Amino acid sequence: MNATRTTSAAGPDGSDRTPLSARALARFALLCVAGAVAAVLAGAGQWLILLLGLAGLALAGAGLWWALAHRGLARLCGALLAIGAPIGVLVLYAVSGLWVVAVAAVAAWTTAVACARSALRRLRSPHGMRHRSARPFRRAVLIMNPRSGGGKVGRFGLVERAEALGARVILLDLDAAPDPVALARQAVAEGADLLGAAGGDGTQALVASVAAEHGLPFVVVAAGTRNHFAMDLGLDRDDPAKSLDALTDGVELRVDLGEVGGLPFVNTASFGTYAQIVQSPEYREAKAATALEQLPDLLTGDAAAALTARTDDEVVEAPQAVLVSNNPYARADPLGVGRRPRLDSGSLGVIAVRVESAARAAELALLGERASGITSLTSRRVVIESDDELIPVAVDGEALTLPSPVVCRVRPGVLRVRVPRHRPGAPYIAPSVDWRRVVRLAFDRTPDPREKEPGAQR
Repeated sequence: MNATRTTSAAGPDGSDRTPLSARALARFALLCVAGAVAAVLAGAGQWLILLLGLAGLALAGAGLWWALAHRGLARLCGALLAIGAPIGVLVLYAVSGLWVVAVAAVAAWTTAVACARSALRRLRSPHGMRHRSARPFRRAVLIMNPRSGGGKVGRFGLVERAEALGARVILLDLDAAPDPVALARQAVAEGADLLGAAGGDGTQALVASVAAEHGLPFVVVAAGTRNHFAMDLGLDRDDPAKSLDALTDGVELRVDLGEVGGLPFVNTASFGTYAQIVQSPEYREAKAATALEQLPDLLTGDAAAALTARTDDEVVEAPQAVLVSNNPYARADPLGVGRRPRLDSGSLGVIAVRVESAARAAELALLGERASGITSLTSRRVVIESDDELIPVAVDGEALTLPSPVVCRVRPGVLRVRVPRHRPGAPYIAPSVDWRRVVRLAFDRTPDPREKEPGAQR
């Protein structure tokens, strides 16, 4: 489903045009790997103590599992293990005199990974989202959530700023359970030729769906708490007022829109553990306490319904959590706190998590996203099935229940997003390092154009 897109290729005369800086970084990365190995071998006389470092990391992962999946004494012991194991390893290294070896090995490995990612970044062809000039609007309507992001609409004077630029503002009356979709459709019926939303991803998705339905440009004002959609569009989340520059000096992007059970989403739709936790009324006021109370039953008990995720090419059985994103994330981050390299790839990202024991948790602590409990896929269509009639879903952070099966799909390029011409931008986030590509690059071997690279689509 993915294919390599790089700048490394032979020119018309057969010469290699791989960037010299990329090749040099790849060679330095391999040199640092050798340095890390040499540092470990330097302490080979006490190899058992070196292995205890990895064991300590694994024990910390297992302890975290016990702390999350159990209650009472087991939770306390797990928390103590998760904290005590790394501390014990550090003390052991200090007493044995191996701390210098450990620091040198970690420093060399960290440098190697950083250089390898930088080399692959230089090798990659830029694929920023294409934009075109935006036409002036006649009747712009912005729908704003006054409570979103702790009151950013009022704190940054967004109403006054938007009205000064010629837009009409509709403030949501949250005490009256407003319907942003109905308000947006009414604005279109009254002649609006541009729609916008100031709020979190949930509000953005609802208004954006109406803009896509009528083929109108859509302005994103980053007035929510996190605003992942605005972040990946390259907007300034620290100053939402700058998003309004799109009204007077903007360019237009064509981006994808996700759908889950017929409902729009711009960021993620989550199923499983997290989706069930956010259904609780107590979650908004006490997130950590509510999660700790419910996780044992969801991870090891019968509270969690069995899920099956079906993509275009694969079936994932019994995941504890599934994250479906509007375009894939650069790395398999089950918490969805990473970055999407682009929003116009025409595909969904799928991250499924299955960690059912302390051993699997230890593996996850050691291997990260490469652990067997993490499955990362891309697909145009995802079907989530359950034994229960209703499936809890968290859509852009909002708690819903939808009838089984739930179909997720992507609508490529249906949303015309108008963004400021001058904006911070969304920097490239490197995926996990593929050391085979680094070796090929270091030794002057032209990368195989058929090789897969996360984030590039056929």
